[in-house]
Formats: sequence, structure tokens, C-alpha cells
Amino acid sequence: MFEPKKKNLFEKLQSKIEDVILMRPEVDEEMMEDLEEALITSDIGMDTAEKIMEGLREDIKKKRISDGAGVKERIKEIVQGLVDKGEAHQISGETPLIVLVIGVNGSGKTTSIAKMAKRFQRENKTVLLAAADTFRAAAGEQLEIWGDRLGVQVIRHSDGGDPSAVIYDGIKAAKARGIDVLICDTAGRLQTKKNLMTELEKMYRIIEREYPEAAKETLLVLDGTTGKNAISQAKEFHEVSKLTGIVLTKLDGTAKGGIVVTIADQFDIPVKFIGTGEGIDDLIPFDPAAFANEIFS
Repeated sequence: MFEPKKKNLFEKLQSKIEDVILMRPEVDEEMMEDLEEALITSDIGMDTAEKIMEGLREDIKKKRISDGAGVKERIKEIVQGLVDKGEAHQISGETPLIVLVIGVNGSGKTTSIAKMAKRFQRENKTVLLAAADTFRAAAGEQLEIWGDRLGVQVIRHSDGGDPSAVIYDGIKAAKARGIDVLICDTAGRLQTKKNLMTELEKMYRIIEREYPEAAKETLLVLDGTTGKNAISQAKEFHEVSKLTGIVLTKLDGTAKGGIVVTIADQFDIPVKFIGTGEGIDDLIPFDPAAFANEIFS
């Protein structure tokens, strides 16, 4: 759930919609145009914004909505419907579990891995980390620093080595030690899309061959403050990997928030977690109803 003690994570989107409704006491086409502009300027993509407004206009006619409160409530329901992917928002509760984490440099991938490891520890699950992002300078070292803080061992090879070999060794170690969750930091080099696809396919083959009984998750970490760039990354990674969910980082009150709606709508991928700050506990499960309520509270 969204914790009351936190600052409103989506205050910009909320304030834009509030301003439109307060300034336009009557429900008319001018209000509709202003609402659509508010959605688009809050990182909700054009196609998604049009879908929301189309549903809103239809309901205004059918249900004879005549005031701002009714408009606001109906937008909330539409948005919640777009982002709600049901049980898919939940990270797999099965063990053993292998989590592949991908994302470009600067997205908050390594920190998100540490936060996830901490969450699993709070659930009394044992965790092992695999530093398979071997081509990014200092990636393995950063993961080891987090591993030391959490008391979690990190499987690591030399920089520039074969990422799939790290996955292989991570699986062997996890099986030998009876580890509940193996979290693998993997590369995210979109500029070499073909190589990335080949690399991920190799990882998937090794996982299926060496640990077919394990539950699997592939999570894409996106920086929520980058707006349309994050949407582009979601599209590219969705094409080359078997994504099961999104981790949206840096939604600490500065982000516009509409990116959540756009990703869920355009790619039909559930958001699993939201990063709300830099602390180790600042990672919360995504709740569609709470998300919609926070925007339209």
C-alpha cells in the first residue's frame, strides 16, 4: 500500500487535474480539452490519454455526469482499470525463485536489487545475488557493497566476463545451499540490442536447463523521472526479453506519475514495485486501487 507518512508520490498529476476541475465548474468540451492536456503533460502518452478521455466522454453522456466531482471519480475508475493487472502485480511467492533484473545505467537497478533482497529477508527467505552485469564498470563491486551491508553473498566473475557463466554459477550455488531467492543483476545495453537479446536468450536457456523447477521473474527497472525516455526503454526491453514486471524508481514526489498509466496500458506489463526514496526500505509493492486513490484523493 501507499504509506500515509510518505509525501504524495503523484502530486503533480493530482494538482493538474484538480486545477482543471476547480477552474471549470461546468462539465463541457473546454473542460475535456483541459483534462486531456493535463494528462498528456503528466507523462501519460497521447494514445492512453485519448483512451481515458474517450471513456470519460462516453460515461458523461450515458450516466449524465454534470459536476466536477463526478468527472473526477470516473477518471479515477478508468485509470484504475488501465493499471490493474490483477494478481500479476504480486512477485512470485514460490521458492526457489530466480529474479532477472534488467535496466540501463542510472535507472536505479543495483539499488532496487538491494531493496528487493531486503524485502525477501523480511519474509524470512534466504537470498543470493549474482553479478551478471559484467560489462558495466564497477557493477559487481557495487553489488558486493550492498551484499556486505545485507549479509548476502554475491557470486561474481571478473569484469568483462561471460554474464551467463555468472548465472550458471549462481544457480549451482543457490541449489547447493538451498537458497530461496537468487537475484541476478543483468546488463541493459540498448545500444547493442541484438547482442542484448542473444545474451538474455542464453541466460534463459541456462536457467531452464539448470533449474527448471524454479519460479522465474524478469523485472525491468525504469527511472520514473525520465518520462518518455522510460517509455521508450520499456518498449525496447519488452521486445527482447520475457518481462514479467516493472520496478519504477525515484517516484519520491518529483515525478509526474503518468508513466505508470502509460506503461501499464501500452505494454500490458504489471508494475510490481515502486521506489519511493533512497533508503533500503523505500520500495513498496504496487497497489492499483491505492495508486488511483492517491492521484484522485
